[in-house]
Amino acid sequence: MTWDIALTKTLRHDQARFQLDVRFASAARRLVLFGPSGAGKTQTLKMIAGITRPDTGHARVAGQTLFDAQQGVDLPPQQRRLGFVFQDYALFPHLTVRQNIGFARRTSWLNPAPRHTDDAVERWLRDFHLAPIANLYPAQLSGGQRQRTALARALVREPAALLLDEPFAALDQNLRARLRGELAELLNQVQLPMLLITHDEGDLHSLADEVVHLHDGHVLDTPPTTQVAHA
Repeated sequence: MTWDIALTKTLRHDQARFQLDVRFASAARRLVLFGPSGAGKTQTLKMIAGITRPDTGHARVAGQTLFDAQQGVDLPPQQRRLGFVFQDYALFPHLTVRQNIGFARRTSWLNPAPRHTDDAVERWLRDFHLAPIANLYPAQLSGGQRQRTALARALVREPAALLLDEPFAALDQNLRARLRGELAELLNQVQLPMLLITHDEGDLHSLADEVVHLHDGHVLDTPPTTQVAHA
């Protein structure tokens, strides 16, 4: 089973209380967690990634137990072997494309030198067609180039799976459609399990092998998953 998730967490803000109880299991390589804003999608992704600690439950991805409250397992994010791509890509504006990718390989908080070479970094620069722009900064890049840089940074650490947090949410419709196609091609290239969260139905038809529907902090019972046929 690629994805085996059963996590709960109570979130509080002032007098408001939100209960997350997310449970799903799937062997799909490309799984989409789908639901409206406020459904708990990003919080679920953060719990899987180890950024937020669940109250109870377990998270197992690609055969590895990342969190199990009963067994006392709670791996820190850097040991979970997950590539996380944030909604805004979270590239460092003061680092070049090469440095942004290379930062994921650092064992300290020191930035990679501008001309530092690393075989793994050079591989992804080449494979994602980023070598010609390796010395440019994020502000000088197109949307597709930023997306490929963020993916390269996630992949350079050789993760067991990818987690993508609404990577197209801030884009206009035309750019969104083009970048969906680019991402689908890249995912086919790397052949890694992917969990993507979105509230956009267009993402389902382009990127999902299977869909889990989330609403108000819970997986919907009918249907719990939806099979998606790609064109």
